[in-house]
Amino acid sequence: MRQAGLRSLVEIAKGVESRLMGDSAIAIRGVASIESAEAGDLVFVDDPKHLAAALACRASAIVAGEFAAARDSVKPLLISEHPKLAFARAARLLSSDSGCDSSGVDPTAVIHPTATLASRLCIEARAVISPEAAIGECTRIGAGCAIGEGVRIGRECEIYPNVTIYPGTILGDRVIVHAGAVLGSDGFGYVRDGKTGHYEKFPQFGRLVIENDVEIGANTTIDRGALDETRVRRGAKIDNLVHIGHNCQIGEDVVIAAQTGLSGSIVIENGAVLGGQVGIGEHARIGEGVMIGGQGGVLPHKILRGKGIAFWGTPAQPLRVYLKQLATLTRLARKE
Repeated sequence: MRQAGLRSLVEIAKGVESRLMGDSAIAIRGVASIESAEAGDLVFVDDPKHLAAALACRASAIVAGEFAAARDSVKPLLISEHPKLAFARAARLLSSDSGCDSSGVDPTAVIHPTATLASRLCIEARAVISPEAAIGECTRIGAGCAIGEGVRIGRECEIYPNVTIYPGTILGDRVIVHAGAVLGSDGFGYVRDGKTGHYEKFPQFGRLVIENDVEIGANTTIDRGALDETRVRRGAKIDNLVHIGHNCQIGEDVVIAAQTGLSGSIVIENGAVLGGQVGIGEHARIGEGVMIGGQGGVLPHKILRGKGIAFWGTPAQPLRVYLKQLATLTRLARKE
């Protein structure tokens, strides 16, 4: 990633809270891997075994752990307790500019006269902004997006092309929504008529609230509440192709990997991590800091607790229990 502007190492070191060793006058224009780095780039090393390669590459400076502090280096070093985190912050610092994208509204966009638009924003081609919608400063609405009636979108959001946001949905500040996502659609709720066997739709009149600093992957769908609300709390990170059903409550800093499916009325507490293709039944609760491995399954109404404990399998169990059961099955199979 290379930017048109330059930032000094002193500025970067301050911004990422790292200790600068070496020439502070060098300017950095972007970040790169060790293999692809060029002059003006910043690279990172979080393992001592890769330090020699970083020192030999074409990058102008290196973010590294404390292990690099005692090493003679012709390149400036930014010493950090968490090099990868410092590098990520440096990349974000380098990608920001003094203002924001204020290129305005494309002439092919359709903006309802009752919509409220900030003075500085970007609305790209063929986007549709419905009545009473409100969009904050420095937000970008990508090409072909459909923003429903009464939608609220905060500051510095990035809504990529062809995102659909249903009426009444609320997005906080610095929310990123990748292409093709659908936010606030009806939940999958039906009532069966015992006499006829036919299904009738249960009301889906609630709303969806996305708090600050959430990122939502491409082609992910999040349903609004049936009668209340679905809420995704601050800092949650949701991968591509995830489905979150109605009335779910997703906690702060939760991470959900691709192809995971959540039924309705599930609570995921702060800091939980769900691996790829996890499936969770309705009204289940995943406790704070719980980790569920890929393809794990949680039965309806089940509660998983244990901060830092990894669960695996279907039904999901603590990893040590799961592995013990696998070992037992293997021994039994050998006896046949």
